[in-house]
Amino acid sequence: MENYLQRIIDTELDELLTSLPAIVLEGAKGVGKTESAKRRANTFYAMDEASQRAIANADITQILKGKNPILIDEWQRKPEVWDAVRRAVDNNNSPAQFLLTGSASPTKPPTHSGAGRIVSVRMRPLSLAERGLGVPTVSIKSLLQGDHCKIEGETPLKLADYVREMVTSGFPGIRHLSGRALRAQLDGYLARIVDRDFKDQGLNLRNPQGLIRWMTAYAAATATTASFETIRDAATGGEGQKPAKTTVQPYREILEQLWILDPVPAWLPSKNHITQLTQPPKHHLADPALAIRLLGLDESALITGTESGPVINRNGTLLGHLFESLVTQLIRVLAQAAEANIKHLRTKAGEHEVDLIIERPDQRIVAIEVKLSETIKDNDVKNLLWLKKQIGEDLLDTVVINTGKRAYRRPDGVAVVPAGLVGE
Repeated sequence: MENYLQRIIDTELDELLTSLPAIVLEGAKGVGKTESAKRRANTFYAMDEASQRAIANADITQILKGKNPILIDEWQRKPEVWDAVRRAVDNNNSPAQFLLTGSASPTKPPTHSGAGRIVSVRMRPLSLAERGLGVPTVSIKSLLQGDHCKIEGETPLKLADYVREMVTSGFPGIRHLSGRALRAQLDGYLARIVDRDFKDQGLNLRNPQGLIRWMTAYAAATATTASFETIRDAATGGEGQKPAKTTVQPYREILEQLWILDPVPAWLPSKNHITQLTQPPKHHLADPALAIRLLGLDESALITGTESGPVINRNGTLLGHLFESLVTQLIRVLAQAAEANIKHLRTKAGEHEVDLIIERPDQRIVAIEVKLSETIKDNDVKNLLWLKKQIGEDLLDTVVINTGKRAYRRPDGVAVVPAGLVGE
C-alpha cells in the first residue's frame, strides 16, 4: 500500500462514498480494484478464498458484519452477496456501507438489478495520465466546457516511449517488469483466461486453441470496425473449415463478462441530422499489451513496423491502431472522471471517420482524431472540420492527439495535443 499509485478513479470513489450506501467496482483482473477499495475499507472479506466463502455459504449475514465500509472482494464468486447487500441497504441507506469488487459478471445473475441501491463504477488499467510520465497540461474537462481553452505545453516523450508504454501495459502490478519476466506475466494472464476463467464462467472449452486463435484475430482487429464474421474468418487462418457461429459466440460473451473485450460503441446522435452512420463498435482489448502479446510482438518489432497475426483490413498500420488503443484507454479514464461517454463515428461508406467522440449528457461533444505522427497536416483534420459543419455549436471542441512534442491550437481551431499532455 505504501507504493500505491494514485488513480483518477479515487476521486470519483471518494465523492460517491460520501452519499451512496453501496458501490461495486468492476473491471478486468489486475487493474487495481482491490487495492483501491482496500484503501477505503475497514472490514475485508474475500470470496475467492474458500474459507471465507464457506462462512458465507453457512450464513450470508456474517459477511455483512464489521466496521464500515465493508469490502467484499470478488463478490461474483458468491452471487448471493448481491441480494444480501441490496436487502441491507433497503433496511439502512446510510452512506459508505459496502464496497464490492468483481472481475467478472456472475454466472448466476442476482435476482434483482440493485438499481437505486448499488451503483456500478468501471475501473480500467492505468491511463497514460496516471503513469507518472510527466505533467499533463491539457484538460479533458476544460475541453468539454466548450470555451476554446488555451492549448499549451511540451513533453519529452517520443514514439519509442509510447511503444514502451503499450508493451509494458497499464496493469499496476506488473509495470515494474520488463523483458522475459513481463512477457511471462502477460502470457500467464492470457493462459488463466483460457484455462480457468472460462471454466469459472461455466464453459468447458473443447478446443482451447480455437479460443486463442479467436482472441488473436480480435487483437489484429484492434481499433477497427471489422465484423465479427471477418474476425471469425481470420481466426481460421486457412486451417480448414471455420468454426460455427455457435462455437465462437460464447467466446465473445464470456470475454465481455470478464471485461477483457472493451469495444467503443458507435455514436448515433438523436439531436442532429447526420445520416448514414454505421453501428458496429470499434474493437479494443482491456489493454493494448494483451493485443501485442497475442500477436507475438515486442518493442523492436513495433518500432520497425513488423506486422503479425491474422490479416485484417485496416486503414493504416498496426502500430497506429495500437497507439489509438492506448489513447482510447486514456480518454476513457478521463471521460469517466468528467461524467462523459466515449463513442466513435463512421459513415456507412467510410468517407468520414472520427476516432473518438466524447459525449456529455446533453449530447454536445468533443471530437478527437488519433495520429501516429509528430506533425499534423490539413488532411489529418478534414474529418473534424467536416463534423463541425454538420453539427455546429454542438461540437464543443476538436482535437488531434499525436506523438509530437508541443501542444498548440491550429489557425482553424483544431487543438493538437501530444498524448502525454492529456489529463483531467
